[in-house]
Amino acid sequence: MTTALSVREASKIFGGQVALDHVSIDVAPGEVRALVGQNGCGKSTLIKILAGFHQPEQGTEVTVGGEELQFSDPASSESIGLRFVHQDLGLVGNLDVVDNLAIGQGYLTGITKTIRWKQERIAAREALLALGYDIDVRRAVGGLAMSERTAVAIARAMSTRGTPAKMLILDEPTANLPGPEAERLYTLVRRVADSGVAVLFVSHHFDEVFEMADSVTVLRDGRHVITRPVEGLTEDELIEHVVGRKLDEYDKEGHSRQHGEVILELKDLSGAAVQGIDVTVHAGEVVGIAGITGSGREEVAALVFGGHGHGGEVVLDGEVLPVSRPDISIDRGMALVPAERHQNASLMSQSLRENITIVDPGRHMSMGILRHRSEKSDVTVWLERLDVRPAQSEFTMAQLSGGNQQKVIIARWLRQEPKVLVLDEPTQGVDVGAKADIHRMVDEAAAQGAGVLVLSTDHEELVRVCDRVIILRRGKAVDELSGPRLTNDSITAATIGRDSSEPAA
Repeated sequence: MTTALSVREASKIFGGQVALDHVSIDVAPGEVRALVGQNGCGKSTLIKILAGFHQPEQGTEVTVGGEELQFSDPASSESIGLRFVHQDLGLVGNLDVVDNLAIGQGYLTGITKTIRWKQERIAAREALLALGYDIDVRRAVGGLAMSERTAVAIARAMSTRGTPAKMLILDEPTANLPGPEAERLYTLVRRVADSGVAVLFVSHHFDEVFEMADSVTVLRDGRHVITRPVEGLTEDELIEHVVGRKLDEYDKEGHSRQHGEVILELKDLSGAAVQGIDVTVHAGEVVGIAGITGSGREEVAALVFGGHGHGGEVVLDGEVLPVSRPDISIDRGMALVPAERHQNASLMSQSLRENITIVDPGRHMSMGILRHRSEKSDVTVWLERLDVRPAQSEFTMAQLSGGNQQKVIIARWLRQEPKVLVLDEPTQGVDVGAKADIHRMVDEAAAQGAGVLVLSTDHEELVRVCDRVIILRRGKAVDELSGPRLTNDSITAATIGRDSSEPAA
């Protein structure tokens, strides 16, 4: 049988750095293949070669349904049946479903070249119904649920107006989906595969690998490690293939932090969705805040840091911080790693050196002149300490994988030796190895006396790093979990409406 996708000896080098090293894979029609690996392993590079964004090294060959791909030509990818849905989906929120489906493929028109709107709406509805979604196609995409937006993006990719799709490539399709909506995507992917179209999806979430995939390919350090069926594979085995070693076991029962005096107090803190919460964090303590979307959890970090106006008080080391003054928060020893690192924390076109030293450039100033040698030496120490790859101070942020970008942002603040470190979704979109590294950094920051506030929707993460977790529901703190009560299931139950002390139904 002709393969849906055949990749032979794919290689790519950026400025002497090997991003992809002679990788070969085959995917059969109707097969769902997961592509996994740590950030920087080569997944994104491979996808960009297939999409026509990167020109690979000589010797690379790619065929789709037996037809050869012409590299660095997005039109060739489209014409031979490759389809892509990227993490940001590429939709226009203020346009309706019909208009979004027409992006890239155009509208149906009559003899006079006027758009046949009735036929367009019928075609759009039928395309979505084929994927299991009954959506009003006249609605603006920005008002749809995330799973519905993903369905629109997939329907557009699967359009039959051009060359029929042979291979659908999904880049972290569930990154922005809550659990129930992710389940709908699993069904959608299976519908696509049942139609005979192969699916290749990139993911950091191993639960969806076992849920969706027939097989899995692991890349590590730009090389192919293994391709095998998912059946019979355990999560521990998959982690070992991805990381190249067994992760160190973390014994929470044997871990005891020494707490100092109260370093951070939130007194009747309120905002748009937060309705007067009281939280204390001691020096050397890690406190988590959990809650579903809309609970107020996603608003707390900006309120604490001074990014948004708020009611109540934020007290840092005994001093009340002024409202809407993040500069003073920084001066008094607070650091924030926000959830949206690209939008709110990263200078993507600037160097790692500039991204790390931007909050304190004066450290390497002499008589008004920046001493670049001293600055580069300082930054290199931090890049190596946090295992940023590559540890090259003059690389731009855009050249790094997501996990390494997050490490750079964390390095920026750990370098300041903060009294309070606020982490909002610290491991969102990073691989299992980078996640373990970031958790270790949290441990080290607390061990050095910082108070740490972690806001996360990853309940296993909260159990791993926190001494106690505050539960928010509808803007209010309704429970606090610690000791034996601090479990993944307890956090989940409390966030959706059942106190952890209540028995399960």
